Amino acid sequence: MTPEFLKTSRRAFLGGSAAAAALSALSEAALAQQQQLPPLEEYEPVFLTPGEWAFVMAATARIIPSDGDGPGARETRVPVFIDHQLAGDFGAASDLYMEAPFAPEADPNLGPQSPLAPAGIYREGIAAFDEWCRAEQGAAFTELDTDAQDAALQALADDEVGLRPELREFWTLLLQNTKEGYFADPRHGGNAGMQAWVYIGFPGARANFHEWAGRDEAYPLGPVDIAGERA
Repeated sequence: MTPEFLKTSRRAFLGGSAAAAALSALSEAALAQQQQLPPLEEYEPVFLTPGEWAFVMAATARIIPSDGDGPGARETRVPVFIDHQLAGDFGAASDLYMEAPFAPEADPNLGPQSPLAPAGIYREGIAAFDEWCRAEQGAAFTELDTDAQDAALQALADDEVGLRPELREFWTLLLQNTKEGYFADPRHGGNAGMQAWVYIGFPGARANFHEWAGRDEAYPLGPVDIAGERA
């Protein structure tokens, strides 16, 4: 049975499979750009520790797996996007009001109440979740098989892991950032080769394509990123 959280991943939030064939139409320039990037196994994180990097690699690969009809989180380098974000303004909560007092146990509808910035929520959330995995599953998350990883992530999504209130946004951030890394402009580290855009037929940063909106046919031109590269 497919875990509920996977139903909110590629299979659900992308929809349709017709665009998958377009992946073979990636331009030589886009493919060359991809090939210049170091393999994920050789990437040196700028924020995440080796253990945290391994966790993000494994968790995002279960949220958007590689065995579907389109590219997965690894193929699109989602973990790199997350690492870059945590090392920057997003990770430091530069655009959030972070002055005390904090009320972590307050109603979630009141908005973020944790004294921790996203980078801290990731760091402490990964450690706490791994501790739960060891206690409940007998091993750290990255050491579990994929079925056990799915079950653990489902428990996290269902708020059954028992994270302390300061970390309750951990799953929400992980899921949100995985989706963002999949669909964001490649300049931010993810969506390598604009594969996600090609997969869903999104034109990217093209200046004008309104005449194709609402048509019951595929957009005939590949996407363009902010840097002007074509897929």
